[in-house]
Amino acid sequence: MTKRIATLLLALSCALTLHAASSPDDDRSERNEDKKESRHGSFKVSGYIQAQYQWGQPDATLRVGSGNENPAEPFSRIGIRRGRLKMSYEKGIATGVFQLDITEKGIGVKDAYIQVEDPWLESFEVWAGIFNRPFGYEIAYSSSKRESPERFYLFQTLFPEERDLGVMLAVEGPDDTPWECFRMQGGLFAGNGIKRETDNRRDFIGQVAFEHEFDDIDIEVGIGASYYYGSVYQGTTAVYTMQGDRFTADVAESNLGRFAKREYIGFNAQFAFETALGETAIHAEYIFGQQPGTLTSSQSPNYASLPANDTYIRPFQGGYVMLTHEIEDFPVTLVAKYDWYDPNTAVAGNRIGLGGTGITDLSRQAVGFGALWHITDALKLTAYYDIVRNERTSQIATMSSDLKDNMFTLRLQYKF
Repeated sequence: MTKRIATLLLALSCALTLHAASSPDDDRSERNEDKKESRHGSFKVSGYIQAQYQWGQPDATLRVGSGNENPAEPFSRIGIRRGRLKMSYEKGIATGVFQLDITEKGIGVKDAYIQVEDPWLESFEVWAGIFNRPFGYEIAYSSSKRESPERFYLFQTLFPEERDLGVMLAVEGPDDTPWECFRMQGGLFAGNGIKRETDNRRDFIGQVAFEHEFDDIDIEVGIGASYYYGSVYQGTTAVYTMQGDRFTADVAESNLGRFAKREYIGFNAQFAFETALGETAIHAEYIFGQQPGTLTSSQSPNYASLPANDTYIRPFQGGYVMLTHEIEDFPVTLVAKYDWYDPNTAVAGNRIGLGGTGITDLSRQAVGFGALWHITDALKLTAYYDIVRNERTSQIATMSSDLKDNMFTLRLQYKF
């Protein structure tokens, strides 16, 4: 009996010791953890993987796999659309962030920046490195949360890779003040995406935003305005601008090595409300301005060396409207989206193909719809279909009828 009692007391003593060491309610344990974090900082790892299947009509441009090997037939591809691994370390007023994109195509850098916060008001931040451009709403909205598979087409054209190399100041209203709903940010950027800088010019990007949640009536409202002022290197002596509905050439030795103006103005709005049927949200953006490009592309610079092509300057506009609805007590979100991009607002229809204009000047619009199944908090399945319509012109044989470029996306995402 004595031996059994001694054994029982020993087991109880071990259990109490283990409980004291592991209990989350132990004040000493919490204090020790706080001291450890204060001394060594806080290191966090997160990320997400998007495994994707896509089907497209013969002329579609899919976001995984290679192009269509048989242009006369529909095709399909599988791949990893995004494989993100994000690491951050925070200590005191500074945070360092690295984010990699790991797919079957290789490993690429997405973010690499330092964020420093003022220790007094906690309202000012300085960002330096590679990070999202502070323009509009959808650029900074994480791809792991976005309801449509991709950002709208204009953003993919004007802001390839969404990020840029630069330095930015952000100001946010202090908590518990009338200004806490406002945020302003602006900075200077290299202007050619995450590639190495190639010239002495910097682009300015600035943004002001207002967000507020009316708790008593379950309504959230957000509005914002953005401005981009930059430049694009002119790689030859020829610069083309629109005069009426045709391009006019300015050929002069002085054009070589100068810079064409790049200017965007954008507005965005968000509105969300709850009913007995669930939460409904509307997102919208509109952007217009002037874009220097080439004869065959209106895409923004995304290169690591200076270009050597003629410069074509076009007035543009575009935007999107997206409607989402989270079904009450059911893990499904429905989404519908309309977006358009007109790369050259000075010419349209059958005038395209004349006066130096071409395929690059044709507008594009798309209607997309789908559903997201939130299987768990970390696992999500998305099914989405895009109906794409391209502007037609009788002056270009291949564009006398609409391209066949609709596409379907099935994506499984795991977030950790």
